[in-house]
Amino acid sequence: MAEWSKTQLSDILVDKGYIRGPFGSALKRGDMKENGVPVYEQQHAIYDSRGFRYYIDEQKFVEMKRFQVNTDDLIISCSGTVGKVSIIRDDDPKGIISQALLLLRVDKNKILPLYLKYFFSSRDGYNAIVSRSSGSVQVNMAKRDVIEQIPLMLPKIETQRKIVGVLNSIDKKIDENERINKNLEQQAQAIFKEWFIDNPENNEWSTGTFSELIKSTLNGDWGKEAPTGNNTEKVYCIRGADIPEVKAGNKGKMPTRYILSKNFATKQLAAGDIVVEISGGSPTQSTGRCTAITQSLLDRYDSGMVCTNFCKAMKPKEGYSLFIYYYWQYLYGKGVFFSYENGTTGIKNLDFSGFIETETILIPPVDKVIAFDDYCKSIFNQIFANGKQNEHLAILRDTLLPKLMSGELDVSDIDL
Repeated sequence: MAEWSKTQLSDILVDKGYIRGPFGSALKRGDMKENGVPVYEQQHAIYDSRGFRYYIDEQKFVEMKRFQVNTDDLIISCSGTVGKVSIIRDDDPKGIISQALLLLRVDKNKILPLYLKYFFSSRDGYNAIVSRSSGSVQVNMAKRDVIEQIPLMLPKIETQRKIVGVLNSIDKKIDENERINKNLEQQAQAIFKEWFIDNPENNEWSTGTFSELIKSTLNGDWGKEAPTGNNTEKVYCIRGADIPEVKAGNKGKMPTRYILSKNFATKQLAAGDIVVEISGGSPTQSTGRCTAITQSLLDRYDSGMVCTNFCKAMKPKEGYSLFIYYYWQYLYGKGVFFSYENGTTGIKNLDFSGFIETETILIPPVDKVIAFDDYCKSIFNQIFANGKQNEHLAILRDTLLPKLMSGELDVSDIDL
């Protein structure tokens, strides 16, 4: 540890390297376009994703250029789910950050951007942000002068490079599997679009709603953290935050909860169910994300599964599960759910019943739906196999991370 020195966040940032997103009055809903320069939102830091909902035109971008992201910038979530970090990569599009993000730009002579990203991904780094945050209703990141005082132990650049090399080699394999899974998802989405959106055979199709394809819906149950009273049934509880993980085939970190036995009997998720997030985690987080519950997922848990009361589950009619899932995904990408959301000044909520009962869709013949379902099952099996491998890789990375970041593991003999 002789070559490690104690420093604080403010000492490793460049001038004007601490940037909070613009106030709402500077970036209004009316500024948003259907295409153009993307706006990075909190979900991009929380889920390390790059699907964009909002865009601005070039004129507004020039006006907001102070909030532009550059390669190697860190973006960190600031509200609700605080402290989640992502790094801007070479292939990420130019864009600006929203109000709910913090952007950090480092002095690369002092610290590698990826090293700081791994620090904030570690337990100590994450807790350093969360412990300085506050809010009785919704947690918000502390003020700049508090965050900039976050301490960290910093080795020399060469040691940083070796530590980053070990961790990044694991992350690259995880990324490769995720790229494969994304490609598989895109294949299924392309087939869905070709069969059911671009080339409907109108003489055989009917106009209807999702409610016609669903046997029933299930409410969620958040339950209790520990057995108490009659809440003794142990279950895993899928949250909105788990949906991106499940979609990628990963087991994720669904919490164990305890609920009433009668609730489990009426709310237990089964293969083929579709879980939908109906309440956003913050005012900036949208609703409507969904995932399909597969037998592969259920087999990887030692207890049954329910969803939280911030989600709803649909039980599709026989053969319609993946058709509904991909149709829902298609409409989510089109921004259809915005018009069914309420709670503009607080947490957004989805009018789920209104959506499934009134949104008009084209319904194909059942034989075509079943053929699509059979085709997609093989894709889902591949996705979950890759996801399972990623779980093991993530465990390895998370085991090494604190030991490398503390200097407990010596990297001096590593030759990069």
